[in-house]
Amino acid sequence: MVKGLYTAWSGMVNEMNRLDVMTNNLANVDTNGYKKEGATAEPFRTQLAYKIKDSSVPNRHAKQLGDVNLGVKIGETYTDYTQGSFRVTENKYDCAIDGNGFFAISFTDKAGNTSVKYTRDGAFTISTDGFLRTKDGDYVLNQNGAQNGNPAANNYIQLDPNLDFTIDSEGFIYQNDQLVAQLGLVDFENYDFLSKYGENMYDLVEGGQAIEAAGAIEQGYLEASNVKVVDEMVSMITIARAYESNQKMIQTFDSMLDKAVNQVGKV
Repeated sequence: MVKGLYTAWSGMVNEMNRLDVMTNNLANVDTNGYKKEGATAEPFRTQLAYKIKDSSVPNRHAKQLGDVNLGVKIGETYTDYTQGSFRVTENKYDCAIDGNGFFAISFTDKAGNTSVKYTRDGAFTISTDGFLRTKDGDYVLNQNGAQNGNPAANNYIQLDPNLDFTIDSEGFIYQNDQLVAQLGLVDFENYDFLSKYGENMYDLVEGGQAIEAAGAIEQGYLEASNVKVVDEMVSMITIARAYESNQKMIQTFDSMLDKAVNQVGKV
C-alpha cells in the first residue's frame, strides 16, 4: 500500500516534467527556427525488463522486484527537428533553409570565448562595416568556416553595405553580378550529437561529424517554429488529467492507510 503512494507520486513528477517541456515549447512558438522538444518516460514493465537482464551486479542474475521503481521513471528529453513553415518577409537579409542543414555562427560569450554555434534562424542583418551578422551581433560564417567549424575572422562574410546583393539556393552571394562570398551551410551525420544552446542555437559535442548540407537557401523568408499551439494545448489537457488521477490515487491510499492504522489496528 505504501508503494502505491510512491507509484502515484512518480506519475505526478513525470507529468510535471512533461508540463515544463510543453510550456517551454509554447513560450517559443514565435522564435525563428525553434525546434520543439518532447519528454519520454519508462513505465514499470520496461524497467523490469531491463532489471531482469541486468548482469552488472556480480553473482546475481536478476534484480529483486523491490529494487525496481513500481511507478514511472523520467526518461530523456528529445528534440523534433522537423521543418517549420516559412514566413515571407521580403527582407533581403532574411534566409530560410528548405531541407536539412544549419547556418554556422561565430558566437562570443560574455567571458569573451568564441566558438561555433549552429542555428536555423536566418534573421540576419549587416553592420556599417559590411559584415553579415545575427540580430544579436554575432558574425555569420562562410562555407569554409561552417564546414571546418572555424570561427576565425577570416571566415566572416563581408559585403559592400552600399550595394544590393542576392543569395542563390546554394548560398552564393552576388553583388554587381560578381560572386563575393558563400553563406555557410552544414549538416550532421547524427543529430544526437547536437546540444541545445539557448532556444535556437546548437553546439556540436565531441564525436559529432559535420557533413554537406542538402538543404537549399531561400532569400526573403524565415523559418517559423515547428510548435503547433493546438497540439500543445491538447497535451496540456492530457497532462492535467493524468496529474489529477495520480493525485486522487494518493488521496485514496491515504484514506486506506488511515483506516488500517486507526480502525483495523484497534481490533
